Amino acid sequence: MIDVVPFEVLSVGRISVDLYAMEPNVGFNGQQTFQKSVGGSPTNVAVAAARLGHRVALATKVGDDGFGEYIRARLATWGVSTEFVLSQPHSQTPLALAALTPPESPTVIFYRGTAAPDTTLVSEDVPGEVVRESKILWISQASLSQGSTAETCLQWMSWRTNDQHTILDLDYRPSLWNTVESARDMASRAISQASIVVGNREECEVAVGTNDPDHAADLLLSTGVRLAIVKLGAEGALLATSTERIRIPAIPINLVCGLGAGDAFGGALCHGLLNGWDIEHIGRLANAAGALVSTRLTCADAMPDVAELDAMMGSAA
Repeated sequence: MIDVVPFEVLSVGRISVDLYAMEPNVGFNGQQTFQKSVGGSPTNVAVAAARLGHRVALATKVGDDGFGEYIRARLATWGVSTEFVLSQPHSQTPLALAALTPPESPTVIFYRGTAAPDTTLVSEDVPGEVVRESKILWISQASLSQGSTAETCLQWMSWRTNDQHTILDLDYRPSLWNTVESARDMASRAISQASIVVGNREECEVAVGTNDPDHAADLLLSTGVRLAIVKLGAEGALLATSTERIRIPAIPINLVCGLGAGDAFGGALCHGLLNGWDIEHIGRLANAAGALVSTRLTCADAMPDVAELDAMMGSAA
């Protein structure tokens, strides 16, 4: 019997074809030109981790259309395994359009239909041993919002042991939820099964009821989470464990688009965890990744490799 090498990262959930308006500060009511890329937060995290040299798989579903074919081809060029990027028959791959209004916090419109393919995952779509043995399982809060994917994610999280890296990204998209309360209830269920939780101030307020970084970190740690991370945008990031708490300052940049920063942060977080780094080293690299991608227009296409990140870290020193 041949031993199968476990994936280092298994990322689960939302996927789309993204169209980025290229004109800053022009809304959808104006004339725009667009650049096409691959998107969806957990998809971007998968690409970010793969670009940093890791063995990564993405679990999601696309439509049986040309956009689904485009996504698979692009993921393959970045080294992301598409073994679990399945097709949902008679459905369309979701679209997302972004306008740089403003560039640091773009306006995004989702076209996902009544039941987007990525909401239809069932537990049998990925072998149990893949879920259990992946060094990192990355779950997006948005993946818990609709369809069978929500309970599937919670089931997969429950299969893992307390000492594994099971990461919940509080990725909150209001349009995907009926109410804030329903998002908070589902976040509570997922947080109880996560070893690491990461989110920005708004996402923490939705999940645990406060946007104060230290209070949010305290609440997350009190549930048994081992590492709580609050992304602070232009103020950097807070990383906290039961014994250590540090703030990493932001890196000054000339910002182009802020959409991909958090996902680049996530990919670099995975890189640091897989290398066994301390939380300060992880935080500085993740901040650098987010800053670098913010100087570029797209998300997946913008994810840096190790050499680019090393250069960014050097320029920030």
